[in-house]
Amino acid sequence: MTRPIAFHTGKWIPLSELSVPIDDLGFVMGTTIVEQLRTFAGKVFRLEQHLARLRDSLTILGLEIPYSDADLSQVVQEIVAHNHPLLAAGDDLGVAMFITPGSMDHPRESPMVCVHTRPVAFGGFASKFAAGQALVVPPTRQTPVECWPRQLKVRSRVHYYLADLEAQKIEAKSRAVLLDLEGYVMEATTANLVVHFAGEGLVAPPRELVLSGISIAALEDYARRLGIDYSQRRMTPDDVAQADEILLTSTSPCVLPCHRWNGRQVGGGKPGPVFERLISAWSESVGLDIRGQAARFAQRD
Repeated sequence: MTRPIAFHTGKWIPLSELSVPIDDLGFVMGTTIVEQLRTFAGKVFRLEQHLARLRDSLTILGLEIPYSDADLSQVVQEIVAHNHPLLAAGDDLGVAMFITPGSMDHPRESPMVCVHTRPVAFGGFASKFAAGQALVVPPTRQTPVECWPRQLKVRSRVHYYLADLEAQKIEAKSRAVLLDLEGYVMEATTANLVVHFAGEGLVAPPRELVLSGISIAALEDYARRLGIDYSQRRMTPDDVAQADEILLTSTSPCVLPCHRWNGRQVGGGKPGPVFERLISAWSESVGLDIRGQAARFAQRD
């Protein structure tokens, strides 16, 4: 088959035929466990860590699926082996794994397990490596940990959607950073936040209060290899405003610099030296120029 394929609960199908029934709890209640991965030169990044987090999410929701981690790993490797060669040379894939409890009439009896791919959406962030990303703290807050544990990775994210709408009314093209109910900085929509203070190093919100991101774990690894101090503590928006660099880290872009915080310029308004060291270390680790690849494939035919 010369078209992209997808995995749908034990079957290989054309990607164009992948669908979710309207009575599935993933659609009806937004109950969908998800893992977003990407490839670098056709190799999946930190697959084992993604599978471990997915298994934690399954346990939290009380779902059992007839696939081991080894089974799921094989599915991911097979779909990448088929779909990656369909891309232009040098391009890469985003890989999505999602699991729902299945039909609302028979919940948990037949969970839906799907894996699919799409080209990495470089166009959404390629320019931000140089221009930076504006961040705004909107009124919408992060859901309390009493609602669901932070290690649960799900697509129930209407608060993210609302937060970004609010942020973009305040400043065009900005992204939202959510606070908890006590007013402390938690995370951006679909990205972890890390800030750098001269004399202190990189600081992230306490890991038990935010999503256990695979990318922020990688960033911490690279920082420590580079001899950059890394710690966690609670921070207010005013604390973050004093940082000399603010970074976002997530699956596809890896790490992005942020040039504005609540309407104020951050640092010199351009990518700082800590960002440069981290993106260079990340590129070296995966064997390609992350920024160069994004620029090359920001627009596709």
